[in-house]
Amino acid sequence: MSKRNTQANKAAARERLRAERERQVKKDKARKQIVVAVSVVAVLAVAGGVGYGVMQLNKPSGWEAAADAKNVTVPKNASGDDGTTVVVGKSTAKKTLEMYEDSRCPICATFEQTIGETVAKDVEAGKYKVKYVGATFIDNTDNGEGSKNALSALGAALNISTEAFMDYKAALYSAKYHPQESDDKFGKDSYLIEVANSVEALKGNAAFEKDVKDGTYDSWAMKMSEAFDKSGVEGTPTLKMDGKAVTAEGSKNAPMTVADFNAAVAKALKA
Repeated sequence: MSKRNTQANKAAARERLRAERERQVKKDKARKQIVVAVSVVAVLAVAGGVGYGVMQLNKPSGWEAAADAKNVTVPKNASGDDGTTVVVGKSTAKKTLEMYEDSRCPICATFEQTIGETVAKDVEAGKYKVKYVGATFIDNTDNGEGSKNALSALGAALNISTEAFMDYKAALYSAKYHPQESDDKFGKDSYLIEVANSVEALKGNAAFEKDVKDGTYDSWAMKMSEAFDKSGVEGTPTLKMDGKAVTAEGSKNAPMTVADFNAAVAKALKA
């Protein structure tokens, strides 16, 4: 092999090495750019996910939005500010029995199951009117939304008639349908409609069912709950006759037997 060929071969080899190094440099640079781009996308995705998560956490719940709503749909047969005055009975009745109740309250259920029929007869006889004030605090203490949802459904019943409202309230508190306090059954629209099917005026009532499913009276329920919170009443059931507490003799609590109730009401009617 000539010296010339050897030098030529060496030069060619060096050129191949140089070209290979350039290709490798370009490949490494391209790989680095891809890694950086992927990293940036990943960071942006994480940041976007965190941002979305924060937005979702800060987003008000449906009930919070209902509480803040400026326009409140008020059921028929309600009156007063935001329709939070619900009075049932004959206009000729001179006295008004105020009833403060939470739909999930087990003691309210016992009261209604024991004394509810007596109240209904008294109202029918014109002894007194009944003013209902609904609370939702059990949703906070026991978690859930059953108190609010049931109160909204009561608004849908009130929109049908005051009779439907009272009958539905009785059904919700009945031994057959009232759940344990810790069981948030009233949080399900389907269950509220099931209970309503035991009330003649609400059974198969398409307008009522639509209002329950649509949450038509959710904002009204929150305004009613707010009215309860502002009343100063601390527990349920609480009874007042024209603003004065109606309690069992020797107790600060609502009467829980028919005899105690009749005695307390008779005393309050004379006051």
